[in-house]
Amino acid sequence: MTEETPEEVLAEARRWWHTDIIDVRPGEIDLRGYPVQELIGTVGFVDTIWLMLRGELPSHAQAALLEAALVASVDHGPQAPSIAIARMATTCGARINGAMASAINVLDDIHGGPGQQCMEIYLQIDAEAERTGDLGEAVRRVLKRQSDAGVAYIPGFGHRFHPLDPRTPRLLSLVDAAAADGSVDGRFAAIGRAVEDAISEGKSRRVPMNIDGATAVIYCELGFTPELGRGVFILSRSVGILAHAHEQMQQGGRIKGPVPKSIGYTYTGPARRSVPNERDK
Repeated sequence: MTEETPEEVLAEARRWWHTDIIDVRPGEIDLRGYPVQELIGTVGFVDTIWLMLRGELPSHAQAALLEAALVASVDHGPQAPSIAIARMATTCGARINGAMASAINVLDDIHGGPGQQCMEIYLQIDAEAERTGDLGEAVRRVLKRQSDAGVAYIPGFGHRFHPLDPRTPRLLSLVDAAAADGSVDGRFAAIGRAVEDAISEGKSRRVPMNIDGATAVIYCELGFTPELGRGVFILSRSVGILAHAHEQMQQGGRIKGPVPKSIGYTYTGPARRSVPNERDK
């Protein structure tokens, strides 16, 4: 068996991980080729998020739209499961990292995933419209596929708390303004509105686009993949999670559960019973 030379060991180590994102050498840190000291104080955090995810610095218009989506998704109150979990975790003694990790871990397909799922639907509609040349027909075909697959509702539309999500009109107005000046082409805003029209047809009350549907429009307009769409939502909601975890630490409290002790819960199992003296062996 031939032993590897030190040069061969070093070469193998360098091949183990490879990345286009960062280059770190003694005294030097480059993000996507930009020296970090030149980025510091020159570009904003949102620009840096874009740079890290997309490889280049964004235009001012792109950064503004991304920032708007991030601001809109920061928090939705202690009734949101991720926020509640962060607060409960701190009352159980978790430090800030544990509280945040516990909260982020529940941002999965149901609580945290609808924005990604909505982006996937928008992209299917966009591809269908490209083939048919008819947006309305594309929406009908994709929504029928969703229905045939047993999807009960379209993610990104309707809200259990808000009759009209107050964040949606503002976000869409920013997309419209960006489309008007050519920063984005606006086709995903048209897709989102067409979906809203289609799923509201024949109903007594309109099913409006919610925050997930509106941010899905923005992330699609900006060229993000659905997976990155969920990721940047998690970045945004992490700010609210951090704020609530820290606030709960200041307030104190020990081992707070999801509801006050006085409310309790509903037991649905067998009535109280005794263990039989003789049981089958």
